[in-house]
Amino acid sequence: MTELVFELEKSLLSLDRLTARQLLARQQATTSSFDTVEQLIVPVLERIGNGWTAGNIALSQVYMSGRICEELVDELLPPGDPERKDLPKLGLAVLEDYHMLGKRIVYAVLRAGGFEVIDYGRVTVSELVERVQADRVKILLISTLMLPSALRVKEVRKKLNQAGSSVKIVVGGAPFLFDETLWQEVQADAMAARASEVLEIISRLGDAA
Repeated sequence: MTELVFELEKSLLSLDRLTARQLLARQQATTSSFDTVEQLIVPVLERIGNGWTAGNIALSQVYMSGRICEELVDELLPPGDPERKDLPKLGLAVLEDYHMLGKRIVYAVLRAGGFEVIDYGRVTVSELVERVQADRVKILLISTLMLPSALRVKEVRKKLNQAGSSVKIVVGGAPFLFDETLWQEVQADAMAARASEVLEIISRLGDAA
């Protein structure tokens, strides 16, 4: 299994979709589609995320690896497949900010990890609160680049509390990396320093829900 993980990582970083698909097919011959995702794709994305944090992998490689994995997972677990992780319901948004790359990477990681997720794109506080309630989202992931946007997460929390919502909020982005206590100040439930951490956080918060 370790050898397959290394081979898959190498193929993703070189944008070799064909080899990546062949490696997944090799593993799928001996296990279920869902186990193939969990045993190969998830650890590979974690390794790639760690590589970016260490400065060994470019952000573009992280993004493209996630996109390729997203495509491959859609082949293994098409939307609606009973093996997909569709609970708890997830929402993802950029809060009053124009930086979309971080959100796209997180979206790709979630989809590659087998999760269904509602992508809200760029939204205001009021829009986000309204849509989260309407969709009955259980875990909300918010990406920001600028500090003013990050600070508005507290307003999202306040409005959701006022509406009686118990949604869990996970935040990420530059402001939360610069200030390691900021996520607590805006009353989020967790902070992901990198995209690959989102999978573990979702699992933990989902178990606690």
